[in-house]
Amino acid sequence: MRDKIVIGSRESALAVCQSQMVRDYIKKRNPELSVEILTMKTTGDKILDRTLDKVGGKGLFVKELDLALLDGRSQLSVHSLKDMPMEVPHELPLLAFSKREDPRDVLVLPKGAKELDPSKPLGSASLRRILQLKELYPYMEVKSVRGNLQTRLRKLDGGEYSGLILAAAGMKRMGLEERICRYFTPDEIIPAAGQGILAVQGTLNEDYSFLEGYCDDDAWIAGTAERAFVKYLNGGCSSPVAAYGEVEGDELYLRGLYYHEADRTWNKGSIRGKVQDAAILGETLAENLKRQMEECQKSKKGEL
Repeated sequence: MRDKIVIGSRESALAVCQSQMVRDYIKKRNPELSVEILTMKTTGDKILDRTLDKVGGKGLFVKELDLALLDGRSQLSVHSLKDMPMEVPHELPLLAFSKREDPRDVLVLPKGAKELDPSKPLGSASLRRILQLKELYPYMEVKSVRGNLQTRLRKLDGGEYSGLILAAAGMKRMGLEERICRYFTPDEIIPAAGQGILAVQGTLNEDYSFLEGYCDDDAWIAGTAERAFVKYLNGGCSSPVAAYGEVEGDELYLRGLYYHEADRTWNKGSIRGKVQDAAILGETLAENLKRQMEECQKSKKGEL
């Protein structure tokens, strides 16, 4: 085993915080190891004037980290699982998922505000959130907001938005839980696949025994089902699908949202089954929702 491990990370404060969590786990259990964090700005961090669906999707947040793994500058990458593409290169396998932090989406108001100002838009960079927000706040305009967490909060407190919709996990990891004004239940806003889970990625033929015990079984099961759901629907940043799994004993309860691009309609559904069938459950729910939507479209055409 190596005596030095380098972890690749995006350079945002949240990404570094998350990488430090993995670093601290490794050092606590392997005090003889030197563990460093290599930060870099990804393409997705550089392009802030357009929504992700317009510039290439989730792959923009991993390209530079993947290259660092492949050329040996790093031995690990730490990602928010929700930011990872559904297709992962064979030579760069996912090694472990962290215990899941709070997966819910939350509402954050400007400092000192007690309620939303309807004269200003809600801020969200996610099409998945925007879609579901229209049901919760039909009277509110929703406007895209890009940038890291601190940048978004500065824009909020500077008066550009009446509120932001963010991930509870990031707020909590950054010690900003007191800024949260409302938690949305998974029935109100189904979270993004993988939200709240950290993914540790590595390379083939490397000794990763220093990570022993890090992977959380429930997170791996839920994350596997959620990603299978999205992958079946070919979803990513350009397609606002959503999936959230909860492990209940030896069963998995999975919610999902499917969006039909052609006419901008969508439907939600759920499925329950054995945890060992996580990937199958994700695919089955995706297939069911897609078929329901197609049958609905056929029925509408028949009525015309």
